Amino acid sequence: MNTPDLPTRAALGRVLRLAPALRRGLLGTVLLAVVGVAMRLVVPLVVQQIIDREILAPEGPQAGGLLVRGGLAAAAIVLAVLAGRAALIRLATAAATGLSDLRVLTFDHLHRLSILHVEAERRGALVSRVTSDVATIQDFMEWGGVGMLVGSAQVALAVAAMLAYRWWLALIVLGGVTLYAAMLAWFQRILRRAHDVVRERVADTLSSLGEAISGLPVVRAHGAEDIMLGRVRNALDAQFSAEFRTGRLGAALFSSAEVFAGMITALVIAVGVIVGGISAGTLLAFLFLVNLLVEPVQMLVETLDQAQTAGAGMRRILRVLDSPVEVPDPPRGIDLPPGGLDVDLVGVHFRYPTGGDAIRSLDLHIATGTRVAVVGETGSGKTTFAKLLTRLLDPTEGWVLVGGVPLDRVRFASLRSRIAFVPQEGFLFNATIADNVRYGRPRATDDEVSRAFADLGLESWLAATPHGLASRVGERGGQLSAGERQLVALVRAWIAQPDLLILDEATSAVDPALEVQLRHAIERLTAGRTSITVAHRLSTAEAADEILVFDQGALVERGRHEDLLEAAGTYAGLHADWTTGTKTAV
Repeated sequence: MNTPDLPTRAALGRVLRLAPALRRGLLGTVLLAVVGVAMRLVVPLVVQQIIDREILAPEGPQAGGLLVRGGLAAAAIVLAVLAGRAALIRLATAAATGLSDLRVLTFDHLHRLSILHVEAERRGALVSRVTSDVATIQDFMEWGGVGMLVGSAQVALAVAAMLAYRWWLALIVLGGVTLYAAMLAWFQRILRRAHDVVRERVADTLSSLGEAISGLPVVRAHGAEDIMLGRVRNALDAQFSAEFRTGRLGAALFSSAEVFAGMITALVIAVGVIVGGISAGTLLAFLFLVNLLVEPVQMLVETLDQAQTAGAGMRRILRVLDSPVEVPDPPRGIDLPPGGLDVDLVGVHFRYPTGGDAIRSLDLHIATGTRVAVVGETGSGKTTFAKLLTRLLDPTEGWVLVGGVPLDRVRFASLRSRIAFVPQEGFLFNATIADNVRYGRPRATDDEVSRAFADLGLESWLAATPHGLASRVGERGGQLSAGERQLVALVRAWIAQPDLLILDEATSAVDPALEVQLRHAIERLTAGRTSITVAHRLSTAEAADEILVFDQGALVERGRHEDLLEAAGTYAGLHADWTTGTKTAV
C-alpha cells in the first residue's frame, strides 16, 4: 500500500516501531488506566446499594450504611483520579521522548536524501515535516492517546458490568453502539482526506512565508510587495478554507455524539420502565454504566478528529522516511588512499530525471596535483561534473574513481575529509566566523582558525571585522558581503586540508576590492593539491595547468590555454566572446 493511502492505524503502528520510546512503559500505563476505570465502576455499584438497601429499605433510611458506602465511593473516585493522572504523565513523557527521536530520525533522513530530491521539494514543506507534522502527532499521543487507552478499558468494563446487571438491556445498548461505530468508520474516511488536505495547505503556507521572508530584499528592490502579499494571502486563504471545512465536519461529528448519548439514555429508561421488574437503584446504576459507556464513545469522536490530523502528519513523515537514499553511504565502505589524489572518469553518463543527458560518454584522467579549469556555456554540464566528483550525485552509468577507488565504495567520512567543495555562493550559518570555519574541522581551536586566515593572507580582513573570530555573520551570512562570505568559505576549505579541491569559481560575483584577496587566497589554497575549478571568468582558465571544455554534456576539448587558442575551436570562441565582453563563459 502506498504511504498516502495508509490508514491512520497502520501509520501509527509504523511510527511506534520507528520510535520505540513511545512504547516504553506502555503496559504500566495501561494497567494504571484500567485501575482508574475500575475505581469509577465502583460508584454505580455503590449508588445501587445505597438506593435499594439504605434509602428504600423496608425499615427506612439507614444513616450508618449510607455513610460507609458514601465513603467507599469517595475513596474510589480519589483513586480513579490519581491513577488517571499517573497514566497521563507516563504517556506524555513517552510521547515527548519518542517524538523527539522521530524528529531527529526524519531530519537525519532528509540530510541523507539526494540533492535532486531536496531541490525538488519546497523548503518550507520540508521544515513542516520536522516541526508542525510531528507536533500534530505529539498532541494526539499526549492527550488522545490517554483518552483511547482509558476509553477502551472503560468500555470493556462497563459492558461487563451491564451484562452482569441485565444482559438483555445491555444487548440493546450494544446494538446502538455498533450502529454508531459503523457510522464513525464511514465518516472517518472523509475526515482523513480532509485532514490530509489541511496538512498540505499548512506546508504551502510555511513555504510561501519562508520564501517571502528570505526573498525580502528582492521583493523590495523590485517593488513586488503586492505580488508577494497576494501569494501569501492566497496560501493563507487556502489553508483557512481547508481548516474550515474540516472544522465543520468535526463539529457535525461531535453533535452526532451528543444526539447518540441522549437517544441511548432515553431508550434504556423507556425499555426499563416498560418491561419493569427493575429496582430504582438497579435502573439508576445501569444509567450510570450507560454513561460510562457513552462517555468514551463521545471522547472517541473528539479524539477521532485529532487522530486524523495526526494520521495526516504521520503519512507525510513516512513519505519522507520511505524516500530512497539515492546516494547512500556504503555499509562496508573503504577509505581513500593516503597522499595526493588523482581523478578518473570511465564511461560516465548522467541523466536528470526531468531532462536529457547532462554528462555524456565522459572518459577522463586528471593527474595528482594538477590545477584544472572547467569552462563552457550555461547548461553544458560543468556543475553536474563538479557534483559527480564530490558524490553529491552518482553517475547514471560508468564510474568515478578518486585515488583509484570508485567513489561509491568510499565512506562518506573519508570522502568529506579528503575532498572539499566550495560553491559559487558560500553558504554561512547563523553563527560566528569561527563557528562557520569549524564546519571544515570541528575540533579546530581559535588559534588554528586564526592561523588559517593568516595562511591565506586574510588576517587583515579578519582584524577589520567588529569582533574578529567572534563576529556573528547573521542568517545565511547576511551581515557580510558576497565576497566576504566567500572568504570565510575558502578558509573553511583550507582548514580541512583536503587533497582534492572542487571550486565553483569564487570571484564571479564579488566587488573588485575583494577580488584580489580572493584570487591570492585561491592560489594558496590550490597550490600543491589537485584542484578543479568551474571557471566563470576565463582569466582563471588562463592560469590553469589544463582546461576542460564542455558543450552539451560532452567534453569537446582539453589542453592548455595557448594550445586551445591555436586550435581555434570551442574554447577559442568562448575566449573571444569573453575578451570582447559580448558574453561570459558561464
